Amino acid sequence: MTATEPKQQENPLLEGLQLVRTPDPCVLVIFGASGDLTRRKLFPALYSLALRRLLPEKFAVVGVARSEESDDEFRERMKEAVQEFGRDEFKEDVWNWLADGMRYIATDFADEGGEDHLAAVLTELDRERGTAGNRVYYLAVPPDAISTLLHEIGERRSTEGWTRVIIEKPFGHDLTSAQELNEEIKRHFSEQEIFRIDHYLGKETVQNLLALRFANGIFEPIWNRQFVDHVQITVAESIGIEGRSAFYEQAGAIRDVFQNHLLQLVALTAMEPPIDFTADSVRNEKVKVLRALHTPGPKHVVRGQYGRGFVEGDEVPGYREEEGVAPDSMTETYVAAKLYVDNWRWADTPFYVRAGKRLARRETTIAIEFKRAPHPPFEIVDDEGLRPNVLVCHIQPDEGVSLEFAAKVPGQGMMLRTVHMDFLYGPTFRMGIPEAYERLLLDCLLGDATLFTRSDEVEEQWSLVDAIVAFWKRDRPSFPNYAAGTWGPAASDELMKRDGRKWRRR
Repeated sequence: MTATEPKQQENPLLEGLQLVRTPDPCVLVIFGASGDLTRRKLFPALYSLALRRLLPEKFAVVGVARSEESDDEFRERMKEAVQEFGRDEFKEDVWNWLADGMRYIATDFADEGGEDHLAAVLTELDRERGTAGNRVYYLAVPPDAISTLLHEIGERRSTEGWTRVIIEKPFGHDLTSAQELNEEIKRHFSEQEIFRIDHYLGKETVQNLLALRFANGIFEPIWNRQFVDHVQITVAESIGIEGRSAFYEQAGAIRDVFQNHLLQLVALTAMEPPIDFTADSVRNEKVKVLRALHTPGPKHVVRGQYGRGFVEGDEVPGYREEEGVAPDSMTETYVAAKLYVDNWRWADTPFYVRAGKRLARRETTIAIEFKRAPHPPFEIVDDEGLRPNVLVCHIQPDEGVSLEFAAKVPGQGMMLRTVHMDFLYGPTFRMGIPEAYERLLLDCLLGDATLFTRSDEVEEQWSLVDAIVAFWKRDRPSFPNYAAGTWGPAASDELMKRDGRKWRRR
């Protein structure tokens, strides 16, 4: 081991991971290296992987962006990013090992001269770092730059090693644009070389949903319409659009969150057991769910836009008051829907989903509410009566699983109340939970596409979204229709109330 390599960790679990999960030598090229994603997520993730020796010893990173910057300035800026946003203690030897293989190229993405410079730097790194012509290209760029980059990368791809491309969401703006982008990909790459990233799929608790179902014999037999009353999936954010008005005005909540995060969580919750956990087996089952989703009618979809209000005690502006947003904008910041999966397992079982900005708190949960006992002959203590059993997967911010069930109150008589049994990741495993990008970057370096979306998944998701957007064009809702800091418009509560149900508040 050279003096610049990070020291071997002594944790035997990490040593085992190193033996099983170390990728081939390669260069990671990040297009859009001057952006927030690179600074807040990608480099902190790379540092954490380097700390645990999960990156290959022969590894390099090339940042590409329009901003003028030297290699040393790029290294210093990324060092500050790791120190600010990383989850691990900063160690100079680990950083020095990573920084030794870092380069920066300032160029316009469509500039052929810049592409020639990049090709020369990659060849040089192959010689200096032993990266063997293997490439991972991360496209952290605006959607309108993706086609150009795919063409340039495809035309100039290395003939010596393998090539993989990571594409950030949004993948297209609608079904037609997604299909066109998929066609562009097929001209230069196979499906196995494309990694469409949805960071929600890299979260430990999302993956734990599969373990919860398929590794525990007590859950799978009751994971169906005979025992489940309904499912609630919530993706709530307390923040606003955070200066992303140009993107958000075009996307709205339905394209920003519903089309990808929410529908992926529905697919993982409702999917059948795969024959194995290879990428195609898992994704085949998710596609079956997406194809079985019944397009909801106008009465089963609610949209909203936040007005002024208070979030965590601070007054915040309404969406139309955000910088860069039109004063009469009709962009939705909230979507709720009642979905049905038309298959044998889930027939007539509603999936209630919602996603929104400036809600009461940040929360992503999947709640499986089971049918009530037919005749509980007990005295109830709860103010709301004895609630049904609910299994809740907490995806963020408090990762874990909780089960709500009835228990006898100590003392005389047979009185019951609802209690909670909780599993939390942090206290149980006593180790930091990896960031989603750590898992996803490593999986791409390994060529494992299980947690990435396939072309047919993306097209099925857009097909549903296009159908919803089509009937939205027929009316003009009265926006804003919910105050910041609340749980959304009154129509969302009414969506549940019509069925004799209500949204969970915790």
